[in-house]
Amino acid sequence: MRRGRRLWALVRKEGLQIVRDPSSIVIAFALPLLLLFLFGYGISLDAKNIRLGVALEDGGWEARDLATAFQGSSYFELQASPARQELFPLAAADELKCVLVIPQGFSAALRTPRRVAPLQLAADGTFPNTGSIAQNYSLELISQWASALEASGRSANIADANITNANIANASRADVPWVKVEPRFWYNGEMESRRAVLPGILAIIMALIGTMLTSLVVAREWERGTMEALLSTPAGALELLLGKFIPYYLLAVFSTFFNLGVVTGLFGIPFHGSLLALFCVTSLFMLSALGQGLIISTVAKNQYIASFAALMSAFLPAALLSGFVFEIGAMPPLQRAVATVLPARYLVTCLSTLFLVGDVWGVLLPNMLKLAALGTFFMGAALAGMRGRLD
Repeated sequence: MRRGRRLWALVRKEGLQIVRDPSSIVIAFALPLLLLFLFGYGISLDAKNIRLGVALEDGGWEARDLATAFQGSSYFELQASPARQELFPLAAADELKCVLVIPQGFSAALRTPRRVAPLQLAADGTFPNTGSIAQNYSLELISQWASALEASGRSANIADANITNANIANASRADVPWVKVEPRFWYNGEMESRRAVLPGILAIIMALIGTMLTSLVVAREWERGTMEALLSTPAGALELLLGKFIPYYLLAVFSTFFNLGVVTGLFGIPFHGSLLALFCVTSLFMLSALGQGLIISTVAKNQYIASFAALMSAFLPAALLSGFVFEIGAMPPLQRAVATVLPARYLVTCLSTLFLVGDVWGVLLPNMLKLAALGTFFMGAALAGMRGRLD
């Protein structure tokens, strides 16, 4: 009974401190809102308005029609020239991301049976991801144009001259079977990168605010001397730990649902999962994040050191090793090993599933069990650190 009253007093004291201290509100609501604006509007993996140069060296109507197809696409900003020599210097100066060369004889080759009409497609490899996207968009548009030409009863024997993985070859030859592929993208049919990026951003924000809430606030108590007063009370280590954990846990969960409203309302990202599943995932993850902050606070008694430690241990690993930006399977073995003990990795998987697919418990439950195991470890380490301070 006395323990219950002591715990309630500690929780109430911490709750009043949260209300009176604006820094906790800033960390829980203002900081995530700022990060959502920065990352939500600043990060985009969609390639639009690609600066494309078309060297129209052939004067046939087929060559002009192909150039017009690029001009009518919303993905490209076209700059035409009669010679490739005028465009390649612009690509070297980063004024063009891709150059398509339609050489002499292209139209004539299209009209000749069993003859391949060559095209040269050169993409800027300075930024491989952008160059690959520009090349793929170009090849898809050429494929669609060739299919339309074939459907109209004209030949469409097109092949690339210098680029591999760009083969659109021999579409009308009688000895080559015609294969038509209809691509379909599950879960994100519009292929809008923001729908895939924002759940990962939300996971990183949760990792940051969960760690900073306890690490900074408790470090401030060490600076002011109030933490020593708490340690001198009859309250045990578990009571002190829960007295710190419960209020910031409730604040972090409320902040998560606030951020969910911003993501779905402001950015228009659909959420296909249930609020109950999100609550369960958030609760398990906050065991790790808040426990990590409590561990930092027992070691670093200075707010500056605590903020730096929270940034280094929560934000950077979550951004780099959680699978949000870089695929974990493509990482070196050491990075993959670190990622297996990173709570944000499993949170990213859960949030991506909830946002894009729904409550797929076959995916959620294994990751939730791993979050529970890591949360138990972090809370146990924080409790051991708290008992060490009492002793």
